[in-house]
Amino acid sequence: RMEQPAHARQLRAAGAIGLLWLLIELPQSTEMLTTEISTKKVKELLDAQDDLLLLDCRRDDEHAICQIDGAVLIPMDELPARIGELDVAREKLLVVYCHHGMRSLRVVNWLRQQGFDKSQSMSGGIHAWSEEIDPSVPTY
Repeated sequence: RMEQPAHARQLRAAGAIGLLWLLIELPQSTEMLTTEISTKKVKELLDAQDDLLLLDCRRDDEHAICQIDGAVLIPMDELPARIGELDVAREKLLVVYCHHGMRSLRVVNWLRQQGFDKSQSMSGGIHAWSEEIDPSVPTY
């Protein structure tokens, strides 16, 4: 008969409380990133100079109105042809934004299918960035 692993014996002995404890103890790396990230969290990461890539997926005409410093512009409709430009960010946090957060959410879902597991959409887009973080960024 095969010996049960120690954690299985401990779990059986502890019951439901043990299960809850094991779930709390799971390492962070096993958690899937949420598809959205707040503007405040993005600002914190940028201020801390964390290793992330900020991707603007809006059209050129929208980008001409306003942008976030340091962001890379690749319009959503050009992304499939230009995906290779993001290979340097495959292991980084990749934060995508658009005007209000709808296109960027679609882009993140597509990027995750392409293996960019650490991609997130900035909730509320550049409009929320202007309202919550940097009012010098024009709204449209």
